[in-house]
Amino acid sequence: MVCETDRATAVPFRQFVLKLHSRCNLACTYCYIYTSPDRSWRHRPRAAPPGTVRQTAQRIAEHVRTHRLHEIRIDLHGGEPLLTGPGPLLEQAQAIRAAVPAQCAVRFGVQTNGTLLTAASLGALADAGFRIGLSLDGGTAGLNRRRTDHAGRSSWPAASRAARLLSGRPGTFAGILCTIDLTADPAQVYRSLRAMGPPMLDFLLPHANWSSPPPAPVGAASPTPYGDWLCTAFDLWWDGPGQGLRVRLFTEIIGLLLGRPSSTEAVGLSPVVALVVDTDGAIEQVDSLKSAYDGAAATGLDVFRHSFDEALAHPGMAARRQGRDGLGDRCRSCALVEVCGGGNYAHRYRDAGSGFRNPSVYCGDLERLIRHIARRLKASLSPTGRLPR
Repeated sequence: MVCETDRATAVPFRQFVLKLHSRCNLACTYCYIYTSPDRSWRHRPRAAPPGTVRQTAQRIAEHVRTHRLHEIRIDLHGGEPLLTGPGPLLEQAQAIRAAVPAQCAVRFGVQTNGTLLTAASLGALADAGFRIGLSLDGGTAGLNRRRTDHAGRSSWPAASRAARLLSGRPGTFAGILCTIDLTADPAQVYRSLRAMGPPMLDFLLPHANWSSPPPAPVGAASPTPYGDWLCTAFDLWWDGPGQGLRVRLFTEIIGLLLGRPSSTEAVGLSPVVALVVDTDGAIEQVDSLKSAYDGAAATGLDVFRHSFDEALAHPGMAARRQGRDGLGDRCRSCALVEVCGGGNYAHRYRDAGSGFRNPSVYCGDLERLIRHIARRLKASLSPTGRLPR
């Protein structure tokens, strides 16, 4: 358990992921929510009731006041959040803005598959200050073959329309999240996504662990296929034209190599600052944990009976604030630990008794990528640049 002193000194939450809809209109083959061991979504309301929305806003405001926060981030997710239409998203934003002290800036974002985004809904969300992120596997129909609806129909026509709408509103377009598919050519994926004009790309490793390993090509010669894929994409980005495109995984690793803290759970040792509120008001850890086992993200807390400070004290939340001390011996002794950070917490799980105290199942891939980026970065710096050997 965590004592009251630990709770008082813990880094407060600054990112709140609020589920407004617990279902999705797509059936992506790799989805870590609906194909994971965790089936809790089946027993939750499809949409967050108004009372849950209001109570969540009050809990956020309480946390802001307690910790005197000057800025927070609210991400509205699902499922597919636009299954509700834009109205409930705008109501949630209004409730939070009304509850949170005026001196705290609130940034709102929506992550969507894009199939339900229209010019009207985009305009309403943009006018309310939302930034909108799009989930795609590439910039062509073929690259998005895994993203189909429940009848097996391609989502690409509607998703590509959303990308065109967002490219016309660069101030609203947050970027594109892309889960890596080893069967897809990284050059084609990178170039086709870049052509869509996002300000940011993020390549995501498929959620997997030691007990449920990631997919790999049959007969693959390389022991680090994901690292190889990412190195190819990195070189295209590093050697390519400017235009201000940020690739988050790459810029995070570069920042860590240069001594900056991380701002994502994918790499680095920075403490977790995010929590999830589901449609029934349950307070949970990040959704990626649902890929480990049923109930892995659960805390037993909810916004009606518990504060977010109580969530700070939850053992699962505390475990992800321990930094180097929360890693196993192999990770703590690794030369790359400050950069890799053990990788995504969910990717460390093994059900044979060691739980999450393992290296990432992508350990070799991450080492391959980090060392490749370090070599490219070192070559561009003065000889005094201090980088891992």
